[in-house]
Amino acid sequence: MDSYGILSLAPAGIALILAFVTRDALISILIGVIVGVIITGQNVVTGFTGIVQSALGNADFIWVIAIEVFIGIMVAYFQKSGAIQAFADIVGKKDLKRRGAAGLAWCLGMFIWFSDYFSPLYVGNIMRPITDKARVSREKLAYICDSTSAPICCLIPFTSWGVYVAGLLVGLGPIADTTTAQGIIVHTVPFNFYCIFALVLAGLVSFRIVPDFGPMRKAEKRAYEEGKVIADGATPLLSQELDNIKPKEGIKPNLLLNFLMPAIIIIGITVGTYIVTGSALTLEAFVVAVAYQFVIMLIQRMATLKEMVDTAVEGIKSVMSAMLILALAYCINAISTELGTANFVISVTESWMTPVLVVLLTFLICAFISFFTGTAWGVYAIMTPIAIPLAFNVTGGEINSIVYATVAAVLGGGCFGDHCSPLSDTTILSSLAAGSDHIDHTKTQMVYAIACAALSCVGFLIVGLLLE
Repeated sequence: MDSYGILSLAPAGIALILAFVTRDALISILIGVIVGVIITGQNVVTGFTGIVQSALGNADFIWVIAIEVFIGIMVAYFQKSGAIQAFADIVGKKDLKRRGAAGLAWCLGMFIWFSDYFSPLYVGNIMRPITDKARVSREKLAYICDSTSAPICCLIPFTSWGVYVAGLLVGLGPIADTTTAQGIIVHTVPFNFYCIFALVLAGLVSFRIVPDFGPMRKAEKRAYEEGKVIADGATPLLSQELDNIKPKEGIKPNLLLNFLMPAIIIIGITVGTYIVTGSALTLEAFVVAVAYQFVIMLIQRMATLKEMVDTAVEGIKSVMSAMLILALAYCINAISTELGTANFVISVTESWMTPVLVVLLTFLICAFISFFTGTAWGVYAIMTPIAIPLAFNVTGGEINSIVYATVAAVLGGGCFGDHCSPLSDTTILSSLAAGSDHIDHTKTQMVYAIACAALSCVGFLIVGLLLE
């Protein structure tokens, strides 16, 4: 397979190292992209602009950015209507302690299971004032948002994640159609160890059944003892625009109309269109929800037409920093693809594949690639046509537990990188919504993610031995 060898790891590796050293994700990723362009031997200027055009000038990136734009507007309308503050006031009357506040965030994240983009932004923005009052660190809130977004979407078979991977399975071995492929996705659930462990650990940590460990313990101690929900010198990935949006005096929000209905609309359209057509119209769901907010707030006289437009603009501004980081993350993924990063990793490790280790090594390779590229779906596209035929080779062409476990390893391994890489879109969005420093969020969460990955390795090794 074509690759630039060990140099193919340089762009993502340099970006990751610089991000942890400088604490500036945007500049670090930018430097990583430029290094990648230099390695390919292109002119720096034309090579960089070429990567930007190829990475960002496609339907996938436009779809993601459009969702972020409408989520930014939605959150701004929540702020303008006073719905977030009203919900915080109601919950605040319960005088939730740290366990209750963090636990509520986890429960809310588990409820918003249909979109890994909407979940962290919805949960983070709603719960931030509540967890701040309870002296829960922003790092902990970002961790909860992140751990109840991609993992739950990856675990439920009929989300866009499951449907996407099912589509990749069609044509591999005896998988002749989408019905068979979707059935395999359903059978992967008990084998998807990483996502199960990530969700369970987040719940146990949120409810303080399992004590905090690693850097998160220090962050929680700081928040509780000093009242500092963010560390000194930290740079929260949170725009000031939302803080400047104030609800109109004298008008109280209706929690059903202004707080619950937008989420109900998104759930209804997303799930409904999937059931009817087999494809969830996620972006369309957000557009309808924002349109609903626009109309209902005008009817309630919460703002004038001009104020609604101005609020929408402020909402878009509020997610701009995250969109810039996300755009560069797409660029570094594109340059890594051009350098053959995944091909290099696969070529180095494919000789290790044995019947016992096929599931374990599939998980580890997917986790490694996803961490260095920050994308789960890209890993799925690369590894599914490689790992699944290997599994069929072991099973003699039969669809059995080895195949289910291998597909689960691909799903969980990709989710690992999407879950904890500073280059990942959901990691960025979790930092943004929680108002956490992005690198602080990555550092504190990584220990938990590695713990879940280690437990997953044990699980996959046991499965390989039992099913040999």
